[in-house]
Amino acid sequence: FLWSSLPDDELLAVAKKNELSKPDVLAAQVRRMMADPKAISLTRDFAFQWLNVAKMDSIVPSAALFSYASGVYDPRPAFKKELELFMDSILRSERPVTDLLTADHTYLNEQVALIYGMEDVRGNGFHKITLQDPNRHGLLGKGAILMLTANPNRTAPVLRGAWIMERILGTPPAVPPPNVPDLADAAKGKPATVREQTEIHRQNPACASCHAVMDPLGFALENFNTVGAFRTVDPQFRLPIDSRATMPDGTVLAGPADLHKALAARGDQFAQIITEKLMTYAVGRHVDHNDMPSVRRIVREAKARNYTFESIVMGVVNSDAFRRRAPAAPAPAHQTASIDSSSTGGK
Repeated sequence: FLWSSLPDDELLAVAKKNELSKPDVLAAQVRRMMADPKAISLTRDFAFQWLNVAKMDSIVPSAALFSYASGVYDPRPAFKKELELFMDSILRSERPVTDLLTADHTYLNEQVALIYGMEDVRGNGFHKITLQDPNRHGLLGKGAILMLTANPNRTAPVLRGAWIMERILGTPPAVPPPNVPDLADAAKGKPATVREQTEIHRQNPACASCHAVMDPLGFALENFNTVGAFRTVDPQFRLPIDSRATMPDGTVLAGPADLHKALAARGDQFAQIITEKLMTYAVGRHVDHNDMPSVRRIVREAKARNYTFESIVMGVVNSDAFRRRAPAAPAPAHQTASIDSSSTGGK
């Protein structure tokens, strides 16, 4: 689970002594293994699966529009490395998992820094950088996330909103109804920005209910183009980018920085989706309603430890879903009868 590999000699030795059932020993082994470099697999395997980073491989930026980020300048390998280093710096530390949404640091090489508009990073090596622009903070300011939630030639507020709902909030949108036209068809040939096309599209009554939730999340990220570069003007229409939005609960967003804070404020919800995804990864199956009491318990206990990732890992390791091959066996019939008779005074 923690290393995607075989146990080492120390773990085997403890297991042979039957000491892993001791809470203190188990906790010590989890902490030791989390601190080991092999635990980077939790980022490369678990976190990338949770965030659906593999989708980025299918997004090939238009060479005509993004010559600086296509062909030999393809930034996707560097974006993945930045994301891996950033996530590992949060997941294997004492920081709360909500810092994934708001942390003001990242890891950049020269290629990624230039796309981000930063000219003070040199070379192919990655360096820890403190970000001055709050719009760039957290996961939603990273090129990998912004690219995998866009189209090769334009942004996609609907895709970005749906991704946030599913991967960050754990509330995936409903399947769209059949025969819904795409944005270009909905605009009926009238030139329009991506936001204007999306606004026209959501006028369809069959689409309005879901889009009212998704679209504000995507609109707030509209300053970022397909390859994650920040812009204030739409390059096609020469119009200012409008990233203002209002969430269904009334929260007003002025842009990406406000979105990061609004999502981080939903700490319980974010911790629960991480717990559900981590348990799925740990036990090799999807969680179902039978697992939800355990999931909620893990989240409650993690809250008392400031929502650190280690506390969530510890909760999963101690869960019946992880520790048992099958549910606990029911009590034998004669024990059940004995309990029944004692509860009725032996009558």
